[in-house]
Amino acid sequence: MTVFHSFSILLAITAAFSVINHRWLKLPLTIGVMVIALTVSTLAIIAGQVFPETFQALCDNVDDLDFSSLLFDVLLSLLIFAGAFGTDPKMLAKNRSPIIILATMGVVISTFIVGALMYAALGFLGVGIPFVHCLLFGALISPTDPIAVIAILRSSTLPKDLEIEIAGESLLNDGVAVVVFLTILDIAKGDMGPIGAPEVVQLFGREVIGGVALGLALGWIGSRAVTRVREDKIDLMVTLAAVLGGYAIAEIIGVSGPLAMVVLGIYMALVIKRGKVSEESAMTIESFWESIDEMLNALLFMLIGIELIAITHDFRWVYVWGGLIAVLVVLFARFASVALPLYAVSLKNLPSGKTLAVLTWGGLRGGISVALALTLPAELNRELIVSITYVVVLFSIMGQGLTIGRLVQRLRF
Repeated sequence: MTVFHSFSILLAITAAFSVINHRWLKLPLTIGVMVIALTVSTLAIIAGQVFPETFQALCDNVDDLDFSSLLFDVLLSLLIFAGAFGTDPKMLAKNRSPIIILATMGVVISTFIVGALMYAALGFLGVGIPFVHCLLFGALISPTDPIAVIAILRSSTLPKDLEIEIAGESLLNDGVAVVVFLTILDIAKGDMGPIGAPEVVQLFGREVIGGVALGLALGWIGSRAVTRVREDKIDLMVTLAAVLGGYAIAEIIGVSGPLAMVVLGIYMALVIKRGKVSEESAMTIESFWESIDEMLNALLFMLIGIELIAITHDFRWVYVWGGLIAVLVVLFARFASVALPLYAVSLKNLPSGKTLAVLTWGGLRGGISVALALTLPAELNRELIVSITYVVVLFSIMGQGLTIGRLVQRLRF
């Protein structure tokens, strides 16, 4: 099955699930679509006990989807740009200090807390794995997912400053998380000898600084094009070309594509939303990227639900228990990685207990964590890590995502 055929089928299924959710469930679009996909997956697994050959064929088709490639090669650039483009650049600048701290120190702290606690927990369950493998899980589960966070926060009633802090952190922490994940992965695979600060700095410079520089370059070129042409259809084409072409360039030269898309999205938002293009162009571009954002978010969350079929290939109850423990571990690590760095740097406006509660509960994990887990080779306990990651992501999206609004109301912001 070609990528085009796979994408067409998935989009048709997502549209059908969206209609069902709108007509009957009336949940937020992304969560509703995922709930339906999970239900269909569960029914398929049950039916597989009666029709094992048919179920195996379905499993093979799900495996052929290649979740990681579909997310990283097709969806991620569009979704992250759309998320960054939809944020308020002024609010991001106003809250830059906590955003940068959470996106850097927070990811590192969370990685080591999750790694240490899961090493102990999995040993207690009798499925002990090397500590470095636990750190891999800590690295891939620590970054909050910008796709999940922005999709769900938009329907909440959070104060604007707090919403921007959570969304801004989730947009920026991918670059740091990639550096941490790749460094630990190389150590786990034995591809690197003793690693020190120079190697980490080199990797950080290439991925993060290179990604930011590419995003700025793309933004400068794109902004000059749209401000000189001032024709809505051509301006829209320029933004789309900058996203798809820019992400391809990032992969070729080995820099962080997600960070490049964040910078590009913020840069273009500054230009387009400040009246430097025609009103017609601004409306066309904003409408297009808002539609792309909602459509592809629904598609991604549907994919997460469908992935349940692939996860159950080698089902073991101990993996479920490990995942449930991981939910508690990740929540604790999230709290610690928010509170410790913000208090340590002695910011003028220290977060209140209510703010810490929302920052902790609003740190959602999503498709990026699942995709990173699926990139692991089998010898690094891929089956166990993927299963635990999936449990955490499901709880994060359905448990935290559906209740963040109620938490905000109860805390009376």
